Amino acid sequence: MSASPQAQASAKASFKFPFWAQIIAGLVLGVLFGWIARSQDVSWLGTTLEKTGDIFVQLLKLAIAPLVFFAILVSITNLRKVDNAARLASRTLLWFMITSLIAVGIGIAIGLLTDPGAGTGLTAADGKEPKKTGSWIDFLTGIVPTDIVTPFTELKVLQIVFLAVVAGIAALQLGSKAKPVLDLAEAVLELLQKALWWVIRLAPIGTIGLIGTAIATYGWELIGKYATFTADVYIGCALVMFGVYPLLLATVAKVNPLQFFKGAWPAIQLAFVSRSSVGTMPVTQKVTERLGVPKEYASFAVPFGATTKMDGCAAIYPALAAIFIAQIFDVQLGIKEYLLIAFVSVIGSAATAGLTGATVMLTLTLSTLGLPLAGVGLLMAIDPILDMMRTATNVAGQALVPVIVSAREGILDKEAYASASASPLDEPAPAAAETAEPEPVAVPA
Repeated sequence: MSASPQAQASAKASFKFPFWAQIIAGLVLGVLFGWIARSQDVSWLGTTLEKTGDIFVQLLKLAIAPLVFFAILVSITNLRKVDNAARLASRTLLWFMITSLIAVGIGIAIGLLTDPGAGTGLTAADGKEPKKTGSWIDFLTGIVPTDIVTPFTELKVLQIVFLAVVAGIAALQLGSKAKPVLDLAEAVLELLQKALWWVIRLAPIGTIGLIGTAIATYGWELIGKYATFTADVYIGCALVMFGVYPLLLATVAKVNPLQFFKGAWPAIQLAFVSRSSVGTMPVTQKVTERLGVPKEYASFAVPFGATTKMDGCAAIYPALAAIFIAQIFDVQLGIKEYLLIAFVSVIGSAATAGLTGATVMLTLTLSTLGLPLAGVGLLMAIDPILDMMRTATNVAGQALVPVIVSAREGILDKEAYASASASPLDEPAPAAAETAEPEPVAVPA
């Protein structure tokens, strides 16, 4: 007697190799292949790993410019479907700032306790100025583009965000006249997200290339030389992600912290591998919705967070890096400098703009403190290894804040939150949920 189609589908699903397991396998194989390429001097293997990682990152970057524009545009116009939209937006921004302040405080505390620049053997002569730098003048003038095409061709994400915000506000002002444009924008966004999902499915292969290249190029010797600083970044990010965030979920949102990580883990692990908050954005938005955040609000908060909410890259890392560089260059930092680090982390975090690496944010911090920009060169080699943990922390925070705000405003679906566990790549959303007409979300006054 043959099994029913439902039973066959269930059996097939039970033998499916979960996406998280594919990522772990990619990490293990990447470390193994990288070690072989370096220890056995297998040049072709090193080249293959490098090209594999480069292609994966390039595929992610290919979608970033249009994805950011249409995601921000649609997210702003989606606020018209939410009651008390201004209140939700302001609460979101407030919690972005609160969590950034906590993160930068932890970064400064760890740096003061461990002296990451001591005993490295590095000197000022080992540093060199980066090609890309940041200052407050560059940051402020760089927001407004000189033309419409350049931000997309040169991937200037902050300028793309500016254009999208202007277009979104204009569409809201036009009302029904802008409906054909908004319908097109939503269709293009869905198309881009579908294409990006195909790229995301290649993440296990990309993981092999990216991790393998890091090991083959830098080896364990470099990590040893920067052991204290590397440990500081990972410990700082871990304290924020697994200490501060659960505490806020338990006390402020009054929800189970373990359930949050169960639901958000697919986005966190992809962020660790891809090192791109924007590239991870479709996954972040899906897991945030599955955690019970209303779709209309999530479609605003997640894209907004993916370009401005950077607890890892813009808070913990620049705080530790500034202390590290100050020690190498024998510059004393005082209370004023530490307050400036906190200020830059909260106000200037948009400078990172969801891309891999945090060089612009670091140079912005150093220039504000008056520290030598040549210090950035000391950290460039170790940056890919640090960026994995930084980006994972970024994305965890980008999913956390919408959950906190939704819970505080009484619009969080507690049943959905309690049942959120499946990876979005393993279990597609029901078709009915995709086609249903969204209802306005009421926010208590």
